[in-house]
Amino acid sequence: MAAALTRPIRTKWLSRINYGEALKLQHNLVDQHLSKPEATSNQLLLLEHPPTYTVGKRGQIYDETVEEYLREKGADFYRVNRGGLITFHGPGQLVAYPILKLERRNAIRWYVDTLESAIIDLLGEFGLKGETSPHTGVWIGDNKICAMGINAQKEVTSHGLAINCNTDMSWFGNIVPCGIQDKGVTSLTRELGREVTVEEVAPVLIEKLSKHLKVPIEELII
Repeated sequence: MAAALTRPIRTKWLSRINYGEALKLQHNLVDQHLSKPEATSNQLLLLEHPPTYTVGKRGQIYDETVEEYLREKGADFYRVNRGGLITFHGPGQLVAYPILKLERRNAIRWYVDTLESAIIDLLGEFGLKGETSPHTGVWIGDNKICAMGINAQKEVTSHGLAINCNTDMSWFGNIVPCGIQDKGVTSLTRELGREVTVEEVAPVLIEKLSKHLKVPIEELII
């Protein structure tokens, strides 16, 4: 079977950026892939967001009342075209948006499985046992540590994953994360009992994504 990804990936560190700005950048990169596929490189955008709640394609259950409530808490709110329900992004959370052209049709399941495997490998570097479940993302026990939600347009991926490093976990108390009842959330800082920053985790994430996607990813400079 042909590889789903062979071209290298360029990394960009965007620091802390408004969700709307990052979304516009993703859309522009996807459009470039679709209009000029040979001239457009694969990209990995790494960043943090200010406090933001996002709702995916199945999020019609979150009406304007919910949106108003969350905005009153001091967060931004966006409805987007990724998979999944509601989640939180904020400082201390490493967000990764791979904008990649998959070179094999029907490779989305492979792509999601590969992202999950990379995160489980990353957690192992910190001495933690990550697991998958019927719900997308990576868990430690019953607590999600890495949320995932992607979109793919003609095999060009957008959106991605978010790893809780030293996130203020109280923001999750305003929602049912990912719409999953009876499950919680956690962070690397909480699990390890020490401060784990986005800057510490980012190089490990690049290493693991490169290993599992089996393509070079240029070194990140923060």
